[in-house]
Amino acid sequence: MRRTEEYNIPIENEVPVKTKPKKTKLEFFEVAGAVVAAIVTAALLFLFVFRVFSVDGYSMSPTLEDNDLIVVSDIGYKAEVGDIVVFSGVDKQTYVKRIIAVGGDVVDINFTTGVVTVNGVEEMFSEDLTTQQADIAFPLTVPEGTVFVLGDNRDLSLDSRSSKLGCIDERKIVGKVLFRIFPLGDLKVD
Repeated sequence: MRRTEEYNIPIENEVPVKTKPKKTKLEFFEVAGAVVAAIVTAALLFLFVFRVFSVDGYSMSPTLEDNDLIVVSDIGYKAEVGDIVVFSGVDKQTYVKRIIAVGGDVVDINFTTGVVTVNGVEEMFSEDLTTQQADIAFPLTVPEGTVFVLGDNRDLSLDSRSSKLGCIDERKIVGKVLFRIFPLGDLKVD
């Protein structure tokens, strides 16, 4: 038997072998550019559209707890009953409370029974009774352009029951709380 030399002759039905292209510096810069663009986009969104706040205290417990991080936006926002909002107080401090009444609504609080009514209908945003009275007299008609806010934890909340905050000018509302980002797990805020 004779040995034959190997020749580079194509064999029928041969499947060509595909080789991976080598990564180049250009691909690295494309990926890096995409990452930088994503970071810049996120930064611009949080600068102009969304803001992050930390909850300070227990006045919104159990809905929001101390040190929760929340995302707030005011884009196209119009104050509505039930919304949880961040607003700036007279002392330049920010507060997180729930709107229970808007301009023109009549709020009444019976501090003996702990029942809050708005336009004669019992308010149901908190399971806590409202027995802590401050220096505002009730019934109260909420002035136009303002909102009446209460904390969900009525015994520990400085809110519209006190003349220190009173009814909140809608222009002082920083935005509506959209969701919680920390602690992880439960993003929803009702």
